[in-house]
Amino acid sequence: MNLETFGLHLLNGITFGALLFLLASGFTLIFGLMRITNMSHGGLYLVGGYVGLTVLGRTGNFWLALLVAGIGVGVLGLAIERVLLRRVRNRILPEVLLTLGLAFILGDLSLAIWGGDPQTIRVPGVLSGSVTFFGLTYPSFRLFMVLVGVLTAAALWFLQHRTMLGAIIRAGVDDGEMVDAMGIDIKVVFNRVFALGAALAGLAGLLGGAFLALYPGADSEILLLAVVVVIIGGPGSLLGAIVGSLLVGLIDAFATALVPDLLYFSLFAPMVIILAWRPYGLLGRAN
Repeated sequence: MNLETFGLHLLNGITFGALLFLLASGFTLIFGLMRITNMSHGGLYLVGGYVGLTVLGRTGNFWLALLVAGIGVGVLGLAIERVLLRRVRNRILPEVLLTLGLAFILGDLSLAIWGGDPQTIRVPGVLSGSVTFFGLTYPSFRLFMVLVGVLTAAALWFLQHRTMLGAIIRAGVDDGEMVDAMGIDIKVVFNRVFALGAALAGLAGLLGGAFLALYPGADSEILLLAVVVVIIGGPGSLLGAIVGSLLVGLIDAFATALVPDLLYFSLFAPMVIILAWRPYGLLGRAN
């Protein structure tokens, strides 16, 4: 492998890792506060992509499509938590089965509404070109994906560590009953956090549709990688989601290029080793 090829695979891994982080950050945010393993997160990703695709087709405005995808799926997340998940709070098996059922429902509805043909989202002219640096020519949109990942990480860190809502969220993770006793409606906090995680999935869906493609089954494929990210990094850890996303993105890029027949082995073997060594992930906390 020459230096140029190595650099290309490195960039592919970093940019794919940025997309995984956008999805996994919402997943780990929900799990970190609410302890819900949201198996419908991939379905929210797929719906966000298709909603954004529809808006883009009607208006031709990529940025409006991005906004509507995020807000629309965020509102859907509000409804899911309020109407369905709140009824089975703190019951692990019903929560998993409910969100798994939602994943199938969202996948089938997407197939019925938007069809089964793979569809790729067109990006605006400023992002559809390429840039050249260090002898490499690389798509501008993939580099934009890295910028989105960095800005999302910075915004979530600021939310968690520099705002009153972040302090309430951290307190709710450690002792939700005490937060409730102080007059703060922890159920409302849970609802807003779930909506934020869903909105991030919706944004990831639109960007992922331009990055990869939208098709039946894309939700389960991307969710599987997001779960690996969260397990490796540590559930509930923002820094863990960053580290896990980069590791999984790089492993996926290099394994796909060098040992495609061992792709899943390359992804899951590190996860198994980390689980055996640290069951709560690299940067997670032991409960």
